[in-house]
Amino acid sequence: MKKIQTIIVEDSRLARNELKELIKDYPEIEVIAEAENVDKAYELITKHKPDLIFLDINMPEKDGFELLEMLDDVPITVFTTAFDEYAIKSFEYNALDYLMKPVSASRFSKAIEKVKAKLDAKEEQAENKLKNSNQIFIKDGEKCWLIKIGDIYLFEVEGNYTKVYFNNEKALLNKSLNQIEKKLPDEFFRANRNQIINTTYIQNIDLWFSGNLLVHLKDNTKIEISRRQSSLFKELMSL
Repeated sequence: MKKIQTIIVEDSRLARNELKELIKDYPEIEVIAEAENVDKAYELITKHKPDLIFLDINMPEKDGFELLEMLDDVPITVFTTAFDEYAIKSFEYNALDYLMKPVSASRFSKAIEKVKAKLDAKEEQAENKLKNSNQIFIKDGEKCWLIKIGDIYLFEVEGNYTKVYFNNEKALLNKSLNQIEKKLPDEFFRANRNQIINTTYIQNIDLWFSGNLLVHLKDNTKIEISRRQSSLFKELMSL
């Protein structure tokens, strides 16, 4: 099994050592670097692109949330903190888990199981994903098309079907949006419960109500990105 490359971001040397002691029981995890502050962590994560980071929230000058906002590509994140008031906010940043200090061996074990499951799912998803150059056959009524995935700019729920938008055409697929999402290339983004957009077709982006974003596609279609998905979208597009 491929080693899970890991960086520990924690201003306390004692806390870093405690985490490393816990990690010793997991030979599949390799600690490749340590950082005592956000700026050093940013440098190391950008350079090494680890699979996983253990991230303290309270650190001098900048906190763990600020680090995640700085990163273009965010690794799997497990927060470690002595304060429980950040729990809800941590999951708004799509953290995989939230460990309270001092971290017990049993609680740490559960976090590692989550990490492994997440990595396995990502690997399986990558193997099954289509490429933009792949062609798919669509039949809707009497009409048939053979189109490239990259030519599709929008998938949208319509009843029990999914409507596909491409070139100047629309067609219905007898598949759910969730089924389709699992196979799409990275250029496609789940904007909300009912729509997936091709980010290469974005014309511009507006700030919208309640922390949402409004995306304008090249055909002038307007898509609202939900508040929950907006933080993910900002990471993806480096906003």
